[in-house]
Amino acid sequence: MDAKLRKFDTKVQHLKYKVLREVAREAWAGRLAETAIDIPKTIVPGKVPTMRCCVYKERAILAERVKIAMGGMKDNPNVIEVIDIACDECPMGGYEVTSSCRGCLAHRCEDVCRFGAITFDEQHVAHIDKSKCKECGACSKVCPYSAIRNYRRPCESACKVKAIYMGEDKQACIDNDKCISCGACVYQCPFGAITDKSFILDVIKYLKESEEKGTKVYAIVAPSISSQFSYAKLGQVVTGLKKLGFHTVVEAALGADMVAQSEARELAEKGFLTSSCCPAFVSFIEKNFPALKPLVSHNLSPMGAICKYIKDHEPDAKTVFIGPCTAKKMEISRPEVKPYVDVAMTFEELQALFDSRDLDITTLEEGVLDNASYFGRIFARSGGLSDAVAEALKEQDIDFIVKPCACNGIEECKIALLQKKMGKLDANFIEGMACIGGCIGGAGCLTHGEKNKAEVDKYGKEALEKTIADAVSVLK
Repeated sequence: MDAKLRKFDTKVQHLKYKVLREVAREAWAGRLAETAIDIPKTIVPGKVPTMRCCVYKERAILAERVKIAMGGMKDNPNVIEVIDIACDECPMGGYEVTSSCRGCLAHRCEDVCRFGAITFDEQHVAHIDKSKCKECGACSKVCPYSAIRNYRRPCESACKVKAIYMGEDKQACIDNDKCISCGACVYQCPFGAITDKSFILDVIKYLKESEEKGTKVYAIVAPSISSQFSYAKLGQVVTGLKKLGFHTVVEAALGADMVAQSEARELAEKGFLTSSCCPAFVSFIEKNFPALKPLVSHNLSPMGAICKYIKDHEPDAKTVFIGPCTAKKMEISRPEVKPYVDVAMTFEELQALFDSRDLDITTLEEGVLDNASYFGRIFARSGGLSDAVAEALKEQDIDFIVKPCACNGIEECKIALLQKKMGKLDANFIEGMACIGGCIGGAGCLTHGEKNKAEVDKYGKEALEKTIADAVSVLK
């Protein structure tokens, strides 16, 4: 297996990385405008296809990937995009007749279908005409042999908010009115036909300007970084960021400490809150439970809080958030966040940035990253935010008992919000995490898995600042 591939879960991620790396490499050299068109041929040289039916289709798809790596469609506000020509290898999906069909005489499936989509062959076996089928599922429900099954595409199965539908040519389409930009479909698409826009060119632009004009660019790293870059040490990643040109590396977890303090006070004052840290969760509330929107905490997310602190003290500085989350790329366009965060990028993009500069971080000395407390760092995993709010109430001597409902994934979030809407939720604080496991399960991670939670807890225990108050006091 290719050494680079070991840094990622899948070959789809590896392909995405190669495009990002080449785009970044050409941008550093200042020749991207002239060479962007040649990148597909650089990745797929010769005439032998490696992934598709022919090299010409591979390169056509890679050309679309290059566009998305350069910022994607400007007229599409969503950071999640579908590459139409790459979305043609999945089965049609929907309801299919399996080999369990016995060719019975009852033909209940035919009788119940209102669209005339069921027909029978000479052996009396049922068949479904996809051009007529409306996927209502009525035939499946009445089949005495359970011979009609619903086969959904991976992207549809991954999307828990039903934002993905099939277009006229049966390609995946995204309903922006439903999409929360969580990126679940991005990670689950086996062909990489759904991907997130990259703003890596903006990062390179700021880093170049810092070298030329002396402006400061801050790297704000999410605490889930402790479970990434497993082939190197965290301190080497920190040094690598400074080698790229970042002035200072700051923990987003310090922003989490700030949020825990203020969110604890807000909770005690109002009596009920839902968290505001996960942008996909906040978007889910706005689009599906608008009546509950006033219950969302008025605090910025940890990313927003620490970037605001930096901008308040150094207005000319640039702030770049680096984490596992595709929804963060949408969050920075929100009016309450936009003034403070200049770019959001993923760990996948950071790996590409390192390699575009031929930086082997395993050879670097270890830098230090220690701005936050244990409680700020465990925001990265499900339940961590609830623990931090409880600790903040205790440290601030606030007489209020938090009764949290920690939601692990958007489906659990939906259940908790429905219960709150109906007045049946036995909790006064909803911690909503759109990704399974919390931020450590984000679509922009290099690797995914249970081991990540243990790594985050271990990382949290290594913090020099043992209380939230100690961490925040450093800012003062």
